[in-house]
Amino acid sequence: MSGAMLTRAERIARLNDLARRAMGIACVVVATEGIRALSEAEQSRLRELVETFDAFTPDNDPYGERDFGKIYQGVDGVWSDSRPVDVAMTVFWKIDAYDRALRFGSEDPADPAVTRRVLTIMLASEY
Repeated sequence: MSGAMLTRAERIARLNDLARRAMGIACVVVATEGIRALSEAEQSRLRELVETFDAFTPDNDPYGERDFGKIYQGVDGVWSDSRPVDVAMTVFWKIDAYDRALRFGSEDPADPAVTRRVLTIMLASEY
């Protein structure tokens, strides 16, 4: 499907997918204090799960822009984008669209020429 045929939401979704898959290149990445306090191995696993996240549903993605997700750590210590029966920790990730100077919201999140994306990874308890 060509760019002209995509809906606005699909253009935004594709740019958000690129931001997740090319963190630090296609977007600015912010990790909260709680995330930075985790071990390097856990932070690396979280980044991998954000990059590959595809568990979008109408509940967590009502506008089809693929800009939010949850990742869980079970009591067994295993991280997953599927909610385990016993959750030890929940992490949120969120993509926001700003103007190129990162001062205000973007006038058009579907246009990469006027938009910079910021991907924030945080503990749910920090929300």
